[in-house]
Amino acid sequence: MPLVLDHLVINNHFELAPTRDLFAALGFTLTPESHHTLGSMNQLVMFRDHYLELIGLPRHSATIRQELLDSPRGIDGLVFRSHDAEKTARQLAQQGFSVQPVQHFSRAVEADGERGEARFSTVRLAPGSFAAGRVYFCQHHTPQWLWRAPWLCHANGVAGIERLTLVTEDAERERLAWQRPGPLAVGFALQILSREQWRAYAAGLPGLDDTRRSQFAAITFRGGDPQTLVSAADNAGLAYVQHPGRLLIAVPAIHTLLEFRL
Repeated sequence: MPLVLDHLVINNHFELAPTRDLFAALGFTLTPESHHTLGSMNQLVMFRDHYLELIGLPRHSATIRQELLDSPRGIDGLVFRSHDAEKTARQLAQQGFSVQPVQHFSRAVEADGERGEARFSTVRLAPGSFAAGRVYFCQHHTPQWLWRAPWLCHANGVAGIERLTLVTEDAERERLAWQRPGPLAVGFALQILSREQWRAYAAGLPGLDDTRRSQFAAITFRGGDPQTLVSAADNAGLAYVQHPGRLLIAVPAIHTLLEFRL
C-alpha cells in the first residue's frame, strides 16, 4: 500500500517557544502546548489529513525524551500513517527493517472548552535506518482530539504540506534507500537533492547544517498569501526570496527552509 503522510516533525530541543512564535507570526494557527507521557511537549500546525509537529523538551522535568536529544535540531522526523501499529511493525520486519518495540503514549488536550486525551501507538525504525532523520509510523486512537475545526484554518492561507526535501552528499544512494519502504501516496513527495542541486533550489538562502552528510532541509507548503508571509519574514528578520508562484523563507536557527507554492 502507498505510504500516507501523517506528519512531519521539527525538533527544537529546549527551544520550542521561539519556533512556535515564529510559525504563529507567519500566520499559522497552532494548537495549545501539550505534554506527552514520554517526556516531550509539542504544538501542532494542523491540516485536513496531516500536520506539522513542533516538538521540544521541558527544561525542568524528571522525564526527558532521549531520542530527541540524540537527534539534531530541525526537520527531524518523517511520519507515515498506520491503522494498526502491531501489523505495521510485523510488515516492516518482514521487509528487513530493524524495528523498535511498538510504543504507546498519550498527552492531555484542551479544545473548545473540553479536556481529553490524545492517544497514539508508534512504530519506530531503529536509529540510523535513514541518515536524514527519524522515520516512523503513527496510529491515532483518538483523532477527534487532533483534527478540530478551529485549528484547520490558517490566516496565511496555507492549505497543507506537499513535499519534503532531503539534501545529501550521495543522492543516488539515498534514492535507492528510500525505495525500500514503498511508494508514497499521491499528494506528498520526497525530493532528494545533491548539495549542488540544493544551492540552485535554495537560491542562496542559508539553512543547511554543514556537519551532516544527509538531512531533511525544506518543507514545501501548498498555498499561502505572499503579502502576509513576506511581511512576517521582514518583521522577523528572516531572509527570503520571492519568484512568481514561489516564496522561500530561511529559518537558519533550525536549519530549515520553508517553501510556499503560491
